[in-house]
Amino acid sequence: MSVYIYDAVRTPRGKGRAGGSLAEVTPAQLVAQLVRALERRNGPDAISAIEHLTLGCVTQVGVQGGHVALAARIQAGLPDDLPCLTINNFCVSGLSAIADAARRVASGQVDLALAGGAESMSQVTFLADTADYYTDMTLASSMGWAPVGVAADLLATREGIDRPAMDAAVLRSHQRAALAWREGRYAGRVIPVTKADGDVVLAHDENIRDFGDGAALTRLPPVFAEPGAQGFDEILQTHRPAVGKIEHLHSVAHCPPIADGASLVLVGSKAAGERLGLTPLARIRSVAESADDRVMQLTAGFKAMTRALDRAGLALDQVGAVEFMEAFAVVPVLFERDFGPDMSKVNPNGGHLAMGHPMGATGAVLTTTLLDDLTQLDADIGLVVATGGVGVGAAMVIERVS
Repeated sequence: MSVYIYDAVRTPRGKGRAGGSLAEVTPAQLVAQLVRALERRNGPDAISAIEHLTLGCVTQVGVQGGHVALAARIQAGLPDDLPCLTINNFCVSGLSAIADAARRVASGQVDLALAGGAESMSQVTFLADTADYYTDMTLASSMGWAPVGVAADLLATREGIDRPAMDAAVLRSHQRAALAWREGRYAGRVIPVTKADGDVVLAHDENIRDFGDGAALTRLPPVFAEPGAQGFDEILQTHRPAVGKIEHLHSVAHCPPIADGASLVLVGSKAAGERLGLTPLARIRSVAESADDRVMQLTAGFKAMTRALDRAGLALDQVGAVEFMEAFAVVPVLFERDFGPDMSKVNPNGGHLAMGHPMGATGAVLTTTLLDDLTQLDADIGLVVATGGVGVGAAMVIERVS
């Protein structure tokens, strides 16, 4: 059974720290505001017809604990009999949530489903779930685990990626994002977050910076040398001895800013759309989830991309628009070098290096942006690719419905 995307919305991405514009808004409240936006856009009948909600959320403690999808459902005023699922597949969680919803529709379990993700990194900090291998160096050594930024430097070292190439990726991301916002390209799907009285809290992505000609990027120091020296370099070198000494290259600008945000995608069958008067935006051609080198960590997105394209019977040069997750600067640099895409079609409105990475929401954010990319570029086929820590990846191919 074919699965269609009927709508998709997201919040702006706020700075994921105290003082960020969304730091006082919980993830469940972000999702609730998006549900109300979908109701305004598609009518109450469509929202009441939703049969399942899947949300990605990575760090499920604090305000993100206690089954955040269920909390969001209640706070959004959705029916008590709506089943919910909260999933964690690290940074690809939002795309895994959409894949979950698509499978439910394709198998006939449901006719209409809501999927996406939410993360408040200002209120629930990175690694706040305190898994044992984060600090138990003996266990981390046995697993070959290190903080993902150290693994990004390992990957850059192995692949011979240099700072100028990464600087160029960062500069392009920020420049494109700033231009897209100036020209109003995000206006159609980014829903301003408001207070109860209607006052706007945040209406735009607030991590974008003006780096001018990029000279400032060259002066930023690497940020992962210290954790590397604390024993994580040794762990990675033990598991991948052929790489040799790790060259620490990634500065703070080469990492996607930590961010707060949420995104939701409405998917369903053709029959559901016809019954409810919904106009399909795109058909999901294929989805793929993958796992790859747990030590290098950031290569599984490439494997998922290849699988998704193969399942859709397509080559990369047949894709008219790509939303490629800028996990760390090394990853988009490798994509450009090794796969040779037309970069005018890749993240045409900026990417994560500029606008930020609300971890559990990322895959849905990319999907939401891709829908507008297809219209902007007058393209029929779109691809979204996401990469996560410890070797997880996901990808999806969609086809625009005219």
